[in-house]
Amino acid sequence: MPKISKVGLAMPSSPIRKLMPFANAAKQAGKRVIHLNIGQPDIDSPKEALKALKEDDRTVVEYSPSEGYDSYRTKLSEYYRKGGIPVMKEDIIITTGGSEALVFGLMSCMDPGDEIIIPEPFYANYIGFAQMAGVNIVPVTAIIDDGFALPSISKFEKLISPKTKAILICNPGNPTGKVYSPENLKELTDMVLRHDLYLFSDEVYREFCYDGAEAKSVLSFKGLEQNAIMIDSVSKRFSMCGARVGTIVTKNAELRNTIMKYAMTRLSPPTLGQIAAEAALLAPESYFEEVRTRYVERRDVLVQGLNEIPGVICPNPGGAFYAVCRLPIDCSDKFCQWVLEEFDLDGDTVMMAPASGFYSTKGAGNDEVRIAYVLDLPLLKKAISCIEAALLVYPGRTN
Repeated sequence: MPKISKVGLAMPSSPIRKLMPFANAAKQAGKRVIHLNIGQPDIDSPKEALKALKEDDRTVVEYSPSEGYDSYRTKLSEYYRKGGIPVMKEDIIITTGGSEALVFGLMSCMDPGDEIIIPEPFYANYIGFAQMAGVNIVPVTAIIDDGFALPSISKFEKLISPKTKAILICNPGNPTGKVYSPENLKELTDMVLRHDLYLFSDEVYREFCYDGAEAKSVLSFKGLEQNAIMIDSVSKRFSMCGARVGTIVTKNAELRNTIMKYAMTRLSPPTLGQIAAEAALLAPESYFEEVRTRYVERRDVLVQGLNEIPGVICPNPGGAFYAVCRLPIDCSDKFCQWVLEEFDLDGDTVMMAPASGFYSTKGAGNDEVRIAYVLDLPLLKKAISCIEAALLVYPGRTN
């Protein structure tokens, strides 16, 4: 029998999706599964985007240009500039989601065996992207007791080696919801310039900042033009995860030319997705104001409810729509599976993402889970009750 490749065998399973067979079995057993495991908002996509799809009269769904439609890139650059990010359409390449943007970026900036430093916990799929590019992740650990604050610059610099080529941050953060301050980012950009590294910034949650916080783009820092790479997507901003439209943005012309080689090889980003994404830019600011208001309400209910459960610690996220909380449990993977297989509260149970999958340090996050507060308040309140009840009877409770 032919063997599977070493690269394929080393690819990790998604901690966000790997428990789906257990969730499906729970549903077949008659349970209602409250999905807090994945960042799929229940917010309506902008009506402007849906209208554009319904009214499109083309008779052939053709390839788009490899860099994306000119009209979309033009309007996107205007959108960025309005938000204080000084880019032109020439700086933008449209991708099949932010995932492809990151893969193209890693393969364009780094050679197999090179190292990229990432604050952990981080978006779990970064591990898979790095594996695909042959890149080694070097984690610098943020801790829940500090609210997942950006680790000190000295901790970053201790990890820099001759193989280090880049830093990757997510701001606001997935899975923590942490928003890095402009001061933190300035220190980070200064370090990047000192060591002549690339700085990847995953900014797909930029519009979702709360309590006066601001997620400043790395592209707004002067002097970083040749080093900064912004990753973006319509998935979360416009609740259009299925459109699969992302962007990679950089002022480094040589890097863009390299990325374009990959873009041409995969032919083009989604045609219909770009039609919807371009139209979504017409959504008024009131759209985001309403969305932010709903997420703040959900966050407040979730964080307060979880922190009222004995033994649970949940920092207050400043952005995005995730929270990582520490539970009095022996193993988050076991607990999340047990809740689906063995537990229900009046027919309801909860699907969460074990936070261990958001760390690359072995054993880290073993007592933490990520919760996506993408459901309305009645379901969130029911989920909190389920978690509280489950912890009372879970056989692996630690205190």
